[in-house]
Amino acid sequence: MRKALAVYRKELRQILRDRRTLFILIFIPAFFLLLYGYALNFDIRHVKLAVEDRDGSPQSRAVVSAFINSGYFDLVAIVHSPAEAERLIDLNHARAILVVPEGFGRDVSRGVTAPVQVIIDGDNANTATTVLGYATNILRTAGIELSPQAVRIEPPLAVEPRIWYNPELRSTLFLVPGLIAYIAMITAVTSTALSVVREKESGTMEQVRMAPIGTFFFIIGKTLPYFLISLASAALIILASMVLFGLPMRGNWIALLIAMSLFLVGALATGLLISTIAESQQVAFQIALLVSLLPTMMLSGFIFPISSMPPTLQAVTYAVPARYFLVALRGIVLKGSALSHVVWPLAALSVYALAMLSLASVRLARERA
Repeated sequence: MRKALAVYRKELRQILRDRRTLFILIFIPAFFLLLYGYALNFDIRHVKLAVEDRDGSPQSRAVVSAFINSGYFDLVAIVHSPAEAERLIDLNHARAILVVPEGFGRDVSRGVTAPVQVIIDGDNANTATTVLGYATNILRTAGIELSPQAVRIEPPLAVEPRIWYNPELRSTLFLVPGLIAYIAMITAVTSTALSVVREKESGTMEQVRMAPIGTFFFIIGKTLPYFLISLASAALIILASMVLFGLPMRGNWIALLIAMSLFLVGALATGLLISTIAESQQVAFQIALLVSLLPTMMLSGFIFPISSMPPTLQAVTYAVPARYFLVALRGIVLKGSALSHVVWPLAALSVYALAMLSLASVRLARERA
């Protein structure tokens, strides 16, 4: 371990001497946050629907069928209590809950305006707005079809929407977590991808090959300073998001630290793996951008919903760490999810980090040999 600390001190001194790199690693991410946070605005369409039918009448079943047959909603669960509905939304198993109250069929048959509640997960403001529009149009059409011809009222069905976690439907609360993952991924991957290649170009890699230190401890010493810098940069981004964009923190800080640490370890290990392939900093930088930028932007669920992608692309997204980090991040900061609710994405991040560290170790061991 002392050998790893020696590499760590050497790498940290080198980073501190290179003021431009240090400035880029710490302050450029905050600049990107300002730029993209104010400029970007996206529209994403996808709805997972759960139904709580408290009436069980032919009219209530017709309303449920109207949602399912619309092509906009996929029925994922039938719930029987508000607690079940809340749990589905907290675990991201449902995006909307359709609640049909008792006496719905009776009110419709009498020509009385019948209320229908639609509960929407507001962590994605664009999707929530779209869901509300879909629900309103479907209920309006279904109400006209169900209301008696002799007693036609307007409106026959009344929508009672409830937006959870983002009642104001602010798109910022959807965009900022994605930007945090996007910026942190690019920063971490690029930093370690360039570090080892810099050793190759300067000739100091030959000295490292001759040093009496194992590959594992070399990787620890090489990664540790960049991990601390990336963690500080990520903390700066999150604090800036809270101050500038009103990002809430409804969950546990320790859970957020665990999720962020696992994500950064995987990203840094990816950069180390890239550095074993590239022979110049220019090539390493290009590969790092290709590996980190495009998947994080396009295949993580940041911009486009994964479930709407073709099956082949959906399979590819399982190898994108930002996919799991976004689920954990949004759950912790927006929903206040406990660790037990984000175990699956944290486990996936752990597997990814271990896989990347193992591959980087094998590649570096071959180079040193």
